[in-house]
Amino acid sequence: MKRIGIIGAGFSGIMTAVNLINKSDSSIEIFIFEKENPIAKGIAYSPYSKKQLLNVPSAKMSAFKDLPDHFFNWTKSLDQYKDVDDSILAGAFLPRYLYGQYLEFVWNEALVTAKSKSIQVKILRSNIIDMVRKDSEIELIGDNNEVFIVDYCVLATGNLVPRNQSIENMDFYESENYFQNPWKIESVENLNKNENVLIIGNGLTMVDTVLALQERNFKGIIYSISPNGYHILSHRHAPIKYNKLVEELPDVIDLKTIRNLIVKHVRSVRKLGVSAEPVIDSLRPFSQNIWKNFSIKDKREFLRKYRHAWGVARHRIPIHMNDFLLKLMFSIKLKVFAGTIKSLKENNGIIEVSFLEKNSKTLEKIFVSRVINCTGPESNIKLSDSQLLKNCLEKGIITQDEFCLGFNADPTNYELVGKNGEVQRNIFTLGTNLKGIFWESAAVNELRSQAENLANYISQN
Repeated sequence: MKRIGIIGAGFSGIMTAVNLINKSDSSIEIFIFEKENPIAKGIAYSPYSKKQLLNVPSAKMSAFKDLPDHFFNWTKSLDQYKDVDDSILAGAFLPRYLYGQYLEFVWNEALVTAKSKSIQVKILRSNIIDMVRKDSEIELIGDNNEVFIVDYCVLATGNLVPRNQSIENMDFYESENYFQNPWKIESVENLNKNENVLIIGNGLTMVDTVLALQERNFKGIIYSISPNGYHILSHRHAPIKYNKLVEELPDVIDLKTIRNLIVKHVRSVRKLGVSAEPVIDSLRPFSQNIWKNFSIKDKREFLRKYRHAWGVARHRIPIHMNDFLLKLMFSIKLKVFAGTIKSLKENNGIIEVSFLEKNSKTLEKIFVSRVINCTGPESNIKLSDSQLLKNCLEKGIITQDEFCLGFNADPTNYELVGKNGEVQRNIFTLGTNLKGIFWESAAVNELRSQAENLANYISQN
C-alpha cells in the first residue's frame, strides 16, 4: 500500500489529495498534516472579512482543469445566485469565503469517493518539523517527537509569513502592537477604532487589510508605506482578448525580445485608448515557458528592473473595490506614501514612524497605534519561521534557486532537487514553492494543474 504524506491542507495540498483519490484504487493511504489552518480552505480562502474578494472572475476559478465550469455550476446551485444572469455571474468577482465553501464541498465529495474505494484518509493536526529518509521510506517528525512513516511526501506548505523590514531599531518587532502575519484575524481586532494604523506594503494584502478594518467600522487614518507607493490597477478591460502579440512570439525568447514586443503592442493599444492589461494578459498561458527559457542574466535583470511593473500589470482588483479605495483616499481616511521606513519607536502604545519620502527626499514622521506587515510572503527559507523547511535546507533535502524565489525541483514531476543536484526521490513540492522554476505559480490556474500532474505521477509510480 502506498502511504502518502501531504504537509499542508490549503488548495495545493487538498487538491493533490482529491486528485489522488479520484485516480487511485484502494491501495493508497493519505495522511494530511495541518497544524492550524482550516482543512481545504487554508489561509487564502478562510478570510476574516466577508468583503475580501477573489481577483479572478468566477468562470475561471474551477478547482479542476478538465471541468472549467465546476465552480460556476456550483455557484449557480446556491440560492443567492440561481437567478443571476449567467454572463454576469461568470464575470463576477465573488467573495473569497464563498470559494472556501466550494473547496469544502469538493473535499467532502472526495471523502465520499475515498470511502467507496476503501481509500484511507487521515487528517492529523500535527506540526511536522523535520524529515528523515530511511532507505525507500520517509520519516516525518512532529514537534511532539511523534514519527509518521510514508513512502511519498508532498510539501504543500504555501506562503511564508512576510519578512520584517530592516530598520534602525529591530527590537521594535517584539512589540505587541506589531503584527507580522497579516492573514491572522488578530492583526485587525481589538483596535481602538479612532486611532491610526500603519500598513507596510501597498499590494493586494494591503487591500484586504483595509477592507477588514473598514468592515470593523474603523474610524482612524490608515497609512500605507512602500518603496513605490500605490500602483494597484483595476480590471478595466476584462472582456477584451488580445492576440496580436502572441502571434509574433518566437520559439525561444530572451528578455530583450519580450520587452520590445510588449512595448510595441502596448503602444499600439494605447492609441485606441486601451491600457496595457490585455497585452499582459495575452502572455499568461506562455509566461512559465518564457521564464524557464530566460538565462540567469535575463532573470536577474527582470527582477531588478521589471518585477514591480509586471506585478502591477498582472495582479489587479475588481473595479468597484478600486473605487472604494480611491474614495477612502479622497476622504483622507487612507494615506499612501512612497518611501522607506527608517525607524519604528514605541512609547506608551504610540508608535512614531520615521520614513524617507521618495519624491521629496525628506524624513517624515507619522504616529500610529498599530503596525501590520503586508509586504508579501517571504520566499527565502533562511529568513522564514518554518522549522521544517530550515531543517530540510540544512540537510540538503531542499535547495533554493539562485534568487531564493522557491525550491529547486524537477519541472516535470516536482520532485525536489537537493544538495549537489541529487534528486530527492518521492519528495515533492508544488505551488509557491515552485516560483523559482515557473515564476507564475500561485494562482488557481497553475495550482490545479500541478496538483493533477503530481497525483498522476504518484498514482503511476
